[in-house]
Amino acid sequence: MIKKGLSLLIIILLLTLVTGCGSNSGSEDRETTIRFMHSSVEQERLAVINKLVEKFEKENSTIKIKQIPVQEDSFNTKVVTLASAGELPEVIEVGQDYAKVMDQDQLIDKNAVERAINKSGKNNYYEGALNLVKTEDGKNYTGLPISGWVQGIWYNKEMLASKGFDEPKNWNEVMEIAKAFTDGKHKKYGIALPTAESNISEQSFSQFALSNGANILNAKGDLNLNSTKMKESLAYYKKLAHYTMPGSNDTTEIKDAFMNGTVPMAIYSTYILPAVYQEGNADNIGFAIPTQEKTSVFGTVSALTVSSGLENKEKKAAEKFLEFMSKPENTTNWVLMSPGGAQPVNKKVTENKDYQSNKVVKSFGNLSNEIAASFNNIQAFGLVDGKNFSKTANITSSGALPRLVNETTVGNKKVKDELQKAETAIQGALEN
Repeated sequence: MIKKGLSLLIIILLLTLVTGCGSNSGSEDRETTIRFMHSSVEQERLAVINKLVEKFEKENSTIKIKQIPVQEDSFNTKVVTLASAGELPEVIEVGQDYAKVMDQDQLIDKNAVERAINKSGKNNYYEGALNLVKTEDGKNYTGLPISGWVQGIWYNKEMLASKGFDEPKNWNEVMEIAKAFTDGKHKKYGIALPTAESNISEQSFSQFALSNGANILNAKGDLNLNSTKMKESLAYYKKLAHYTMPGSNDTTEIKDAFMNGTVPMAIYSTYILPAVYQEGNADNIGFAIPTQEKTSVFGTVSALTVSSGLENKEKKAAEKFLEFMSKPENTTNWVLMSPGGAQPVNKKVTENKDYQSNKVVKSFGNLSNEIAASFNNIQAFGLVDGKNFSKTANITSSGALPRLVNETTVGNKKVKDELQKAETAIQGALEN
């Protein structure tokens, strides 16, 4: 009986030791779940992201990705809500402007982002794309760039040629073409120019201002809106608006006017290209950039960022996911969710055979490479001498610049007066 009892005790002890060892092993290799919040809610885009997540989880068996798709219109509000509740997802898709806001609120782990960018190869990114996600001190980045779009002057080659014009090279040539095509009696105009009180008007005007050497901030970060260069730029934009469609022109009016032949030129983003492709007119579109003292391309970058305050295990998992997404073949799949509209911010994607062979990209020939390379000429209000001032986010949020453009063009008000009003409004926004 004593031997039988001892044998049973030994068995129990051995089982306890084995179970204990198994438990320790499991704690080392236990599954880590990270949340990935993005703005791709459409079924066809979700299908692409699902495949990317599946591939990542297969390569990283101890990490699971929980997706949180959120409509773009409510994305920023959702970030604020989750941050307030201490439930911010580990990985978040961010635009360059809102990333500045998150950085101001210390919601980004910039060191984690920096490590991911370095591992993916910093030199592979177009310089302008990286500049857009630089922190104000220039030492870090707010996110790992994954895609973007650029804006410029799209023109119909055949229409320009019909009046003896080639691609417009500077302000004077843009004005000359716009004037030559304007025929108000027959509702024909020279350029579809943004004039509504909306973001596209601010973005469009910024290209002309920056090409003339005007910026809303100086090198010290002080407000510099009411400058001689800015007055010249706004006066030019107001004059150019004489040759656009009457009323407040927003994205819908701009796109429709270009696509139906009402105008030979339009200020729009690369998201006009899918419509041009659908019309079978890919050979007939050209891309010009506002140029005066220098060339200025407006563009935006979509990036993936890592939330601050994560436990070490979640942080490492988030970094691994960023590194995975930065691989050319994976970033290519992301960009091709919207071929033509979304543009590569990584040179390795531009060179990728799957990107080059995509039927939409391929249809535009060398124009696709020209557009991607234009990321090197990205300029933006608040980006001065390589310093990306975070207060620009507050200036944009004030709505003063779209209002400035609208009042000057559609309202036909004086440049000097409206610049002064805008400066006062922005100063108030910066002080609050």
